[in-house]
Amino acid sequence: VVTTHRHGDHWQALAEVVAATGARTYAGAYDAEGIPVATDVPVEDGDTIRVGRVGLTARRLVGHTPGSIALVYDDPHGHPHVFTGDCLFPGGVGNTRKDPEAFASLLHDVETKLFEALPDESWVYPGHGKDTTLGDERPHLAEWRERGW
Repeated sequence: VVTTHRHGDHWQALAEVVAATGARTYAGAYDAEGIPVATDVPVEDGDTIRVGRVGLTARRLVGHTPGSIALVYDDPHGHPHVFTGDCLFPGGVGNTRKDPEAFASLLHDVETKLFEALPDESWVYPGHGKDTTLGDERPHLAEWRERGW
């Protein structure tokens, strides 16, 4: 079970799921101490998490929390899929609590590790709400930077 970040709404059933399944737990190395279920595998930027024959590449996206991670599945027969937790949504990056430094960090990481690295066809699955694609969101990056959220 991969936890994208330390906020309670993303781990609230983790203890029950692990107890019922015996699954290993993964979380960003810099958020693991903020999750009240032990993290079996602390994840660093660029690490690969294997799920059967599928590899998911972790991307640390600092700003929503210190150790937020997104997971990228680069489908060899289609477009990439990106599980962004609370770091990228339709219409902007995740909540940085009006902290300009956290916002700048998150926007930088999202731009360099997702938008610059992946094609427009990449499908984005945020932690809440509707899906989107990088291509749908890319034209709005300057707007996000200007408004500061």
